[in-house]
Amino acid sequence: MHRTIFETPVVNAVLRVLSVGFLKLTGWTIEGALPPGAAKCVLIAAPHTSNWDLPYTLMVAFQLRLHVYWMGKESIFRPPFRGVMMWLGGIPVNREKANNLVAASIEAIKASDGPLQLTVPPEATRAKTRTWKTGFYYIAVGAGVPIVMAYMDYAKKRSGLGPVFTPTGDMERDMEAIKAFYAPFRGKNAAQFDAG
Repeated sequence: MHRTIFETPVVNAVLRVLSVGFLKLTGWTIEGALPPGAAKCVLIAAPHTSNWDLPYTLMVAFQLRLHVYWMGKESIFRPPFRGVMMWLGGIPVNREKANNLVAASIEAIKASDGPLQLTVPPEATRAKTRTWKTGFYYIAVGAGVPIVMAYMDYAKKRSGLGPVFTPTGDMERDMEAIKAFYAPFRGKNAAQFDAG
């Protein structure tokens, strides 16, 4: 994977202090920690209903000392912003080639020498959707890494890392269990999130 802001000395330290301060001043509570053995993992990012999710996710990542990479639609990586978005941990996604993305993500996780938390929103869009994508599930299984359930609840101003989810191989049952965990959380645009 490419170098990001999380591996940039000095800048990383300054942004961590600013992130911790901003989240505290604005009343956010950050919960949990990366479980042992999950330095490489897939983070489910839900609910995802607003452009504000990215800056808040980055601030939470700084506070929890994560090394996140996140997926975003290809259009936000157009010049002149491509370099900055990649440095912030972004990975451009061509939605027409989702299968290639899963395979490439698996290989990138396997090839990484250091910590790497790949953040994947299962809704795959900020718009309301009833169907969650399962790419995060296949990436974790293919790479042999845990799934950590990350969340951002704007209603209660709390965000963090929940439990590790271990896939059973029964996709339908697993997705029901994952959605049940996320059902109480509210995104910034709460009407657009449906974990039912």
